Amino acid sequence: MTAATSQSAAESSWDQRLPPNAASPAAVNPEYQELKFTLHRKLLDRINLDALSGTDDDRIRADVRQAVLAIVKEEPNLLTAAEKQRISHEVLHEVFGLGPLEPLLQDPTISDILVNGHKQVYVERKGLLELTNVRFHDEGHLLRIIDKIVSQVGRRVDESNPMVDARLSDGSRVNAIIPPLAVDGALLSIRRFSTDKLMPDDLVAKGAMTRGMMLLLEAAVKAKLNIIVSGGTGAGKTTLLNALSVFISPKERILTIEDAAELQLKQPHVVRLETRPANLEGNGAVRQRQLLINSLRMRPDRIIVGEVRGEEALDMLQAMNTGHDGSLTTVHANTPRDAVSRLEVMVALASANMQLAAVRQQIASAVHILVQCSRLSDGSRRVTSITEVTGLEVDIVTLQDIFFFEKRGLGPDGTVRGRFCATGILPKFNEKLLASGLRLPPEIFDEMVEVGDV
Repeated sequence: MTAATSQSAAESSWDQRLPPNAASPAAVNPEYQELKFTLHRKLLDRINLDALSGTDDDRIRADVRQAVLAIVKEEPNLLTAAEKQRISHEVLHEVFGLGPLEPLLQDPTISDILVNGHKQVYVERKGLLELTNVRFHDEGHLLRIIDKIVSQVGRRVDESNPMVDARLSDGSRVNAIIPPLAVDGALLSIRRFSTDKLMPDDLVAKGAMTRGMMLLLEAAVKAKLNIIVSGGTGAGKTTLLNALSVFISPKERILTIEDAAELQLKQPHVVRLETRPANLEGNGAVRQRQLLINSLRMRPDRIIVGEVRGEEALDMLQAMNTGHDGSLTTVHANTPRDAVSRLEVMVALASANMQLAAVRQQIASAVHILVQCSRLSDGSRRVTSITEVTGLEVDIVTLQDIFFFEKRGLGPDGTVRGRFCATGILPKFNEKLLASGLRLPPEIFDEMVEVGDV
């Protein structure tokens, strides 16, 4: 075995973690945390990490690992080999990773990590929250981890700027808010994204929608219809947006605009833009609307806005109406009708003098399909309706459902029972599909599928 192979194997052993529900020593013995930080301070005194910053990352890890092992061997308080390995592992997490959060970030079953102060950490698995044994040493420890996250993407968090959005290297979205705004200690929320994003077939297999619903959305994307995905927090809007992007032709130039870059498009010609917060003097902020206006000069075939939440809604609608067909975005709303109302309010933020009738005309002509996502009481995420925007009638944007999910109660284990139903209505945009050479099987507009049969 070569030295490189030996080092790689050693690194692999260091990356093994405790089971997510196991009671860690930190949870049962407060002295364990103090001991770990004592070793961490000894390590910083013994090895100059700044001097190693110019060398290869594997070389740094090897040097630091050897230093940790030497310090651990000198420590009389550790009694077992397992404890020595565990505490060495956690000290390395403090140096190179995000400390106590590392085991959670390595757990693929966790979709959200919610830190409520240094003594309480919740995670979400399969849509349901559960308390963990993870703890931070103190409030200062948590603040250092938050600062480590946000500084990696050029953001900052302090008393003058106590709220921040950022992202991890894997694309996971991070939100932090610290005192004085957070009364009981710093708060950290991490929305994780799988490195292997869910494909359309995966969503069908998981029962998020039926095959017929996915065929309709596939045809709509290929025919360059404008689609808005609406839903509440954690309903799966971004996951669905990523899945729908698979149907975009690799020959197109796609431009994405987000507050925190999290979309994972696989096409070869993707241009990603991200907003920028203000600097220490309160200057230099770049908002989504500015990026959207500038993007029109960048010759995009499609524009994808991660989430419309303000005055950029007007520019998004205008882009959809002026040659950028096939644009996609998401919006927070509980129903398709609420999504239309939210768009009206957000457009009013951009132009208070714009008549409501003109706003609704813009929406009716720009948006073709509203896809409603919901997270149900059992934690499952489903597409609860696919709705067509049919036009304007007496200054009201008219909608008609093509598919909807009918909830029919709860099973003995608390799972939501229901069925996906087609309304039997042939959408008006079917003519556009036919003009694009896309013909849908007529039977999908009459299907009715029980959730257990999906």
